[in-house]
Amino acid sequence: MTETRSYPRHINTDAGDLEFRLMSRADEAAVLDFAKALPTHDLLFLPRNISQPKVLSAWVKEIERGDIVSLLAVKDGKVVGCGTLVRDPHSWSTHVGEIRMVVSQDVRGQGVGKALSQETFALALCAGLEKLSVQMTVDQQAAIALFESLGFKAEALLRDHVRDVAGKKHDIVVLGHNVAQVAAQMEAYGLPGAVQH
Repeated sequence: MTETRSYPRHINTDAGDLEFRLMSRADEAAVLDFAKALPTHDLLFLPRNISQPKVLSAWVKEIERGDIVSLLAVKDGKVVGCGTLVRDPHSWSTHVGEIRMVVSQDVRGQGVGKALSQETFALALCAGLEKLSVQMTVDQQAAIALFESLGFKAEALLRDHVRDVAGKKHDIVVLGHNVAQVAAQMEAYGLPGAVQH
């Protein structure tokens, strides 16, 4: 499946009307403001600290190279969420994508994370990826439940895998989703597509 999705898209949530659009260099300052407002703990399950300008600048370069796709959820001109699909075209795992997602505290529990995760998942399907993974600290129960509702299952526990700014270590849980297997089962049973394009 190599269909493409068009953006911006408007989605109504309990937090109000959101615009989903692809991140570009023009969004750098707005994303930095968003990242700096996130609790530090939320940044732990991202491989890099996106609240640092040099990290954000490198992120934009990766977007421009086409190695990652980042989707922003914007409300009233302010970034309230970011869903990123990461793939490494030079690795042995070109069929695998990793989803990274963070949502502003202001809009949690209002369907923003759900809409953003579904949209990022749809992007992964359109990219023809066969397997997806997502990781987070084990105490992020709401995020884990959200991805489990999309069909992700726990695959690994990485003990003491990240260290926060205070030096405390945290476990990371890795969830996986075998997209190809699910798509094949749906086709075999004649079920309609899981995600509307």
